[in-house]
Amino acid sequence: MKKINLSHEMFSKAKFELYRDDNFKVETFIYESGVEALKIINSKGYLTVLPFYGLIIWDAVFDGIKLKEKDGFKQPHYGNQIADTYGAFEFTSGLLGNGNPAKNDTHVQHGEFATAKMDHSWLEVSDNSIAINSDYEYIKGFGDHYIAHPSVTMHKDSGLFDIRQHVKNLSGCAPMTLQYMCHLCYAYIKNATLTSNIPDKAFKLRTSIPAHVHPTPEWTEFTHKLEKSGKLIDKLDNSSHYNPEIVFFSSDLRDYVEEAEFKMDLGNGHNFMTKFDTKNLPIVTRWILYNADQQVCAFALPGTSTPEGRNAARKAGTLIMLKPGEEKEFHVVTGLEK
Repeated sequence: MKKINLSHEMFSKAKFELYRDDNFKVETFIYESGVEALKIINSKGYLTVLPFYGLIIWDAVFDGIKLKEKDGFKQPHYGNQIADTYGAFEFTSGLLGNGNPAKNDTHVQHGEFATAKMDHSWLEVSDNSIAINSDYEYIKGFGDHYIAHPSVTMHKDSGLFDIRQHVKNLSGCAPMTLQYMCHLCYAYIKNATLTSNIPDKAFKLRTSIPAHVHPTPEWTEFTHKLEKSGKLIDKLDNSSHYNPEIVFFSSDLRDYVEEAEFKMDLGNGHNFMTKFDTKNLPIVTRWILYNADQQVCAFALPGTSTPEGRNAARKAGTLIMLKPGEEKEFHVVTGLEK
């Protein structure tokens, strides 16, 4: 295993080839916004990762197919919450709280970690894989104290990759709240088919309306019919239904499978795929939105709870209380398969 420690001095506005072998190439550069980025390339395509900024996966392209949503962001931007740079393929939603905060929540949208400035970042290269790692220590006086270690691993000749998040409560005396969601913003592909090894009965339509959702009469009529039918959307055959967004929440996936697997069949011999162990990620969310500014089919967002804020998770009994010194690790496999 070869380790390459990254420093801010390795990045400039001109692309620089940092590493190359028979299977992988790594380039560094800085966006006009000042955000540092790594482009990690294999024979199938590439990931663009922000090593010092939430370890966000900004872009993903394999076999010439763009995996991430259509949105208005031309580049990542520094900000205090993910809405300031909502153009990523994947980000960590959490960790002290996640999702859309309700009136009685104190966390920002999708949590403090999403746009956290990483303390360190490094590459680990083996014969068949390359991983980008970062770490981040969060501490507040008279408050929470944790260390988190996210990583993204690309494999030789593959469009599938691993996303991991490890968190440890560093407090010696106080538990910390923990919510995590692997927020995968996949592209909306017209007429794609959505499948999984989870029965439709495990899902319910979200009927609450967050502050950022502004219903239209047509959307209200459609959602009422959808709620009454109990149907889970599994075919992207009418984009007019998804403005504003449609969201489904699952019940506890541990009641059905040990490993959940979700796919979007693109109809061209390729699938978008996401799979994960339900022991640590027992809830999945499906989010679909289609308008002139944003087109996304987040067909599977694995998480510890629904993304309705920390207090909603507390009320539902899905909020994790991580004991002093306790650790948790989450692992998701996702990407393009042929």
